[in-house]
Amino acid sequence: MFFVAGGTGFIGRHLIHEMQRLTFKVRCLVRTPEKAEICKNVGFEAFAGDITNRESLKGAMNNCDVAVHLVGIIEEKGELTFQRVHVEGTANFVDEAKNAGVKHIFYQSALGASAASQAKYYKTKAEAEEIVKSSGISYIIFRPSLVIGNGDGFTEKLIELIRLGPFVPIPGNGNAKFQPLYIEDWLRCFFTVFSDGSPGVDFESNIYEFGGTEYLTYNEMVLQLMEAMGVNKPLVHLPLGLVKMSLPFYDISKGIGSLLGKRIPSVTGEQLALLQTDNICGRDSVERLFHFKPVTYSEALSKISRHS
Repeated sequence: MFFVAGGTGFIGRHLIHEMQRLTFKVRCLVRTPEKAEICKNVGFEAFAGDITNRESLKGAMNNCDVAVHLVGIIEEKGELTFQRVHVEGTANFVDEAKNAGVKHIFYQSALGASAASQAKYYKTKAEAEEIVKSSGISYIIFRPSLVIGNGDGFTEKLIELIRLGPFVPIPGNGNAKFQPLYIEDWLRCFFTVFSDGSPGVDFESNIYEFGGTEYLTYNEMVLQLMEAMGVNKPLVHLPLGLVKMSLPFYDISKGIGSLLGKRIPSVTGEQLALLQTDNICGRDSVERLFHFKPVTYSEALSKISRHS
């Protein structure tokens, strides 16, 4: 049986639906009755708990062979800090996995995870990886580049920006490179590893960095998304310093936007910094590691139903 934490997030929802199709046995960790229904509706068990609450996990993984950890945040909100969710939450998750005798741990990290990173997101992801690696349990760690598909927050924010006004604001020069990967290709990577419910011999205890076949700048991704939406607007590059200065006034802007019927996408200083940094690995990484070729960004956009 698989235990899945984060099964109601973007990647998690796609994963549990595919697990249902493949008739996997799954128990999901859920924080609310509404999220429990999502798991129950696909025929899976729901266990009420939260990785940031150690006591709530007791017994959660009993009789499970594989523990899948997809929980992560891209923005700190109140008590949900990177340290608490990524580091302390992973420590709680691993402790319970050891108590339950879990045989394998899967952890979803991120391309760029590094203890030396200045970004708290990447730094805490790296700390979480170390907790998994030192668990004494067989592990698989994925470090994908940007994963896109129906429900992904990155594309949703870009769509909001594109729809916002007569031009599309771009923080900085927009030349940082990314390697977008379609969610169905991420799933294919996952099930290449767990094709029979446990890692194959080629996938024992390792970290896998991978992304799509293209290096695309932020500018290029915005332009391709606009084309997919049938929108033609100019890109206006804003000095990064000016954008950072406006961050303290975001809540005011958000309020004004709601009055005007416009949704202002949220952004943090760290997210702005990440948009200025390349996030790439080998363009052949998926072919080399998982033996298939992922779709291009434009092909992925054509499959995302909500861009129209």
